[in-house]
Amino acid sequence: MKRRSFLGVLGTIFGVTAFGSVAYPLLRYLGPPQAKIDAGKQSFKKADVGDAREIVFQNTPAIIINRPGKGYIALSRVCTHLGCLIDYDRKSKKLICPCHAGFFNLEGRVESGPPPKALTTFPLRVEGEDIIIG
Repeated sequence: MKRRSFLGVLGTIFGVTAFGSVAYPLLRYLGPPQAKIDAGKQSFKKADVGDAREIVFQNTPAIIINRPGKGYIALSRVCTHLGCLIDYDRKSKKLICPCHAGFFNLEGRVESGPPPKALTTFPLRVEGEDIIIG
C-alpha cells in the first residue's frame, strides 16, 4: 500500500469518527426524551436492615437507617457536592463524605462542609416487619 493510499484511508477513518462523535449527541438531543422506567418498590425485612443497610434503589446507591426514637429513613448515598458516595459512621451517627469532609445528620441535612444541599430522601413506609421503599 502506498503512502498516499494509507493516508487517505486514515483520513477517512478519522473523518467518520469525528462526524459520528458530533452527529450522535446532536441526534440524541433533538430526539424525544425516553420514558423514565419506574423501578417500582423494594421491600426489606427489619431484621435484615438492622441499624443501617446500603442498597441500590432506582439505580441510585442509597442507605436505610434506623434512627433511634424516630424510625427508618432512606437516603441517597450520593453527595450533593461532587457526587462521591457517602459512608455511614455508626459510632458518631453521621453520614460522612470521604472526598471533601462533608457531614450530614441522620435526616440527610448538611451539618458542615462544602455540600450545597441535603441528601435526597426516598419515600419509605413500615408495614409490620417489612420496610417498603418507593
